[in-house]
Amino acid sequence: MSRVGEVLISEEEISAKVRELGARISRDYQGKDLLMVGILKGAFVFLADLVRAVTLPLRLDFLGVASYGKKTVSSEEVKVFKDLNEPVAGRNVLIVEDIIDSGITTDYLMRLLAVRSPASVKICALLDKPDRRKVTAPLDYWGFQIADRFVVGYGLDAAERYRNLPAIHLLELDDEDRLTEKGV
Repeated sequence: MSRVGEVLISEEEISAKVRELGARISRDYQGKDLLMVGILKGAFVFLADLVRAVTLPLRLDFLGVASYGKKTVSSEEVKVFKDLNEPVAGRNVLIVEDIIDSGITTDYLMRLLAVRSPASVKICALLDKPDRRKVTAPLDYWGFQIADRFVVGYGLDAAERYRNLPAIHLLELDDEDRLTEKGV
């Protein structure tokens, strides 16, 4: 069984970065109709802190998508399990993600929302893992760039575990997880 490893990004580092991102978003969207869309489930902790750091009136909605399931690598098949309640036509949409790695989910979301005629769609992610990119992901706001390692905590999970950790930790994979990662 995998186990939680060392802290990669501390609570204090996350908190400072969220405040910085909130200030930038507040400046950039001043006077605009902002709809922040949290991507479930991973972004819920980040989104909760980020909306409190944004000093503008905003609306909030959620999209539920999955591409990992219980594995430690993406299936590369995006499934929507909860659609938006709010209309996006003519609105400035900010998608809030926990992590961007392959870019496949982000690309899918951008295409999904583009046909709904928003005024703009931008992406904000806490973590950016550029070494895993398979599809270009237009990342407008990001907190931290990380190496190609599996991480948990602060909303990020491994088979639905560890989301409650207040910092971001490396996950130490056991041999069974490594085989799963390679598709064996």
